[in-house]
Amino acid sequence: MSGNASVTDRTESPAAVELRQASVRIDGRTVLGPVDLRVGRGERWVLLGPNGGGKTTLLALAGARRQPSSGRVEVLGAALGRADLRAIHPRISHTSHVLAERTPPGLTVRTVVLTGKRAALSPWFQAFDEEDERRAVTLLDRVGCAHLAAQRFDTCSQGERQRVLLARALYPFPELMILDEPASGLDLPARETLIEALEAVLAEPSAPTTILATHHLEEIPPSSTHAALLRDGSIVTSGPIQEVLTPGSLEACFGIAVDVGRRGARWWAVARAEP
Repeated sequence: MSGNASVTDRTESPAAVELRQASVRIDGRTVLGPVDLRVGRGERWVLLGPNGGGKTTLLALAGARRQPSSGRVEVLGAALGRADLRAIHPRISHTSHVLAERTPPGLTVRTVVLTGKRAALSPWFQAFDEEDERRAVTLLDRVGCAHLAAQRFDTCSQGERQRVLLARALYPFPELMILDEPASGLDLPARETLIEALEAVLAEPSAPTTILATHHLEEIPPSSTHAALLRDGSIVTSGPIQEVLTPGSLEACFGIAVDVGRRGARWWAVARAEP
């Protein structure tokens, strides 16, 4: 299925994100597009592709963090370039491995989660009441980190920090959650614990629509419903995940022959051995 073919019948479900011939140019160079992509509300999307493929730029468009250079992008029903982003941003949450490095030192884990109320990196000039504190602890419990509430965030392990940031992203009851390589740099136990926490969150009826970027099929949460493969700023293919993650599509995306499959609900891929 091509990138253009991924724009499905709008009668199926309301769109959380829709890109129509959207492109991004930086310093005169096109880094993304033109691409078409439609993410229905309640869907769980995964973006895969090599470095420089356009995943982070597409996430920036989908999360209303960047304007397209051309084409049209609608996020939660609002057209970028026309809508007031101040009304959109509180409905979207973001998390990434980079966010942990930008968090000010000395904050407790509970405080880091509380900063999700205003999507700020620091609690300065923010007031939190008892209800806020209870919500922070409840979210930490949901991701298996309630015991860390009083601990300094910068003393937590990398895997613990990513789960705390997941709790932070959930704090404002988002309609759309953007995850940029959340498992990057994690060892096997930490990666599996993070995926388990994410799956627990997404199993709830109120869970947000999600778009997650990764390089590795092994990092795909089992509940993922759709995937898009990106290479050189273009969508190789997109659609229901089982139709996208095929040997041919992955070879076209990553430039090597691969074997791909599922073990239970989890995906895997390895380079195909030469005969």
